[in-house]
Amino acid sequence: MVVMRCAWGGSWWRRTASHDGAIGNFGIPEYGGSMVGSVVYPQKGSFGCVPLRVTSPSSLAPLPPLFFFLTVECYFALKAWNAQQAGAAAVLVADSIDEPLITMDSPEESTDSDGYVEKLRIPSALIDRAFGENLKQALKKGQDVLVKLDWTESMPHPDERVEYELWTNSNDECGTRCDEQMNFLGYTQFTPHYITWYCPQAFILSNQCKSQCINHGRYCAPDPEQNFGEGYQGRDVVFENLRQLCVHRVANESNRSWVWWDYVTDFHIRCSMKEKRYSKECAEDVMKSLDLPIDKIKKCMGNPEADVDNEVLKTEQELQVGRGSRGDVTILPTLVVNNIQYRGKLERTAVLKAICAGFKETTEPQVCLSGDLETNECLERHGGCWHDSRSNITACKDTYRGRVCKCPVVDGVQYRGDGYVSCEAFGPARCAMNNGGCWSDTKNGKTFSACSDSEVTGCQCPHGFQGDGHKCEDVNECKERLACQCDGCTCKNTWGGYDCKCKGNLLYIMEQDTCIERSGSKFGWSLGFLVLAALVGAGIAGYIFYKYRLRSYMDSEIMAIMSQYMPLDNHNNNNEVPTEAQALRPGSSV
Repeated sequence: MVVMRCAWGGSWWRRTASHDGAIGNFGIPEYGGSMVGSVVYPQKGSFGCVPLRVTSPSSLAPLPPLFFFLTVECYFALKAWNAQQAGAAAVLVADSIDEPLITMDSPEESTDSDGYVEKLRIPSALIDRAFGENLKQALKKGQDVLVKLDWTESMPHPDERVEYELWTNSNDECGTRCDEQMNFLGYTQFTPHYITWYCPQAFILSNQCKSQCINHGRYCAPDPEQNFGEGYQGRDVVFENLRQLCVHRVANESNRSWVWWDYVTDFHIRCSMKEKRYSKECAEDVMKSLDLPIDKIKKCMGNPEADVDNEVLKTEQELQVGRGSRGDVTILPTLVVNNIQYRGKLERTAVLKAICAGFKETTEPQVCLSGDLETNECLERHGGCWHDSRSNITACKDTYRGRVCKCPVVDGVQYRGDGYVSCEAFGPARCAMNNGGCWSDTKNGKTFSACSDSEVTGCQCPHGFQGDGHKCEDVNECKERLACQCDGCTCKNTWGGYDCKCKGNLLYIMEQDTCIERSGSKFGWSLGFLVLAALVGAGIAGYIFYKYRLRSYMDSEIMAIMSQYMPLDNHNNNNEVPTEAQALRPGSSV
């Protein structure tokens, strides 16, 4: 759906209303974007079925015209084509009856020589009968009517990943479309689908069913050459559809989802029907070149000749039926993005816009922010967001739908604020980024800053300055008598401080704001040196005494131990031990 915000009256803002419209299945809708124009209702040719020559009202000349038509009498696409030829930027078609809005479709083939369906580029929308009648009456009264066509919410965008499906046939050319969608790998979840239908039971044995179907009429595809007697048959297409579905399954199971794109692209180049190479053998050659497990893919395909359901193709037929806000898939090719069926011409830029519109804002990949798809609103006055001209930092972040104002993260430093009028650096490293947004200045080789690395936020003027941290001014300590108040002292203010001189040979001590004798200072140093020397001497003496006592203690311990095993001399004199050299006393024996 496209949302229309309308205004009409003597001044365009006098009366406003919002209405829904059904997007036409032709032309190129501006998914994710919007358009403002003045509504034109042709007095002649109000059905839009004949060439038109209508200009926009003069009071709204700078705005592009949006043509308004009634239904019936001719194809919707023809109305849009005639409007495009007359210079319209978009087309609104009013329903003739009260009913839920439906999709305006294009004829299957453009039968005239002009081929207008393929050349349509302007978007179209079907509006309900009541809204169309209001527009008609306002325009007949000569009122100026403005309409804003808004597609920003036409595609759901719940998160940072887009889920999209492409319903096609294996004999459709993929070409550059595959290359472009490869850019979204890692950001999207892509699922290929193939349309099949079943053959009625009464016709299963007919030549038409046998040539177009597999598994006994359960899964069929139209004859690609519309000739049942020769060339390729519909069953050949179903075979390849099944093979490509199994390639996708097997590739996903091995975390090589991109291989499906390679297979489809290579198959259409190497196995074209035009070159008479659309065959199982050619398909297997492509699989071998991509290192795909052929046996695993064959197992996935099952037996196409068996009179049983094929699990893969049965699932495809079930998915063809519409669910939720998505209708039945009946036309090839069909694109479904975030479970919403794409409307409009399947053209490169239009398809990319639809996919990009499915991303949550600020999560879209870089390909969605190219100049071909959207306008960078941050380039003009930073999109109205906060910015710091000194460091060239802005809170404006370009998105596919427009822009958001969000305080940035720069070199690991987080900025905090509303993003519109204020952003302040936050964290330990904030002072490295433009001094954390705080005051800073340098004079005479001295630099002072109101940003402190020890604080994660806030600005505070340094000592010697006063202010709010964003602007700091020097404090005149001498004039305000904040320092150098000692007797006989002379004070001179400096930037960020002061100089205080004592009279005579006195020395100024800033911490105590007093003066002391320089000689006293020398005596103090001498006294301190003597005390230190005394302490060192006492330490050395204590160490020597400790070593002496330790040695004496060790000696006594050793003597005690040795006395137990080696008797001393005085003990030997009282307890002599006989030796072999001494004669044995009488009566003794050996």
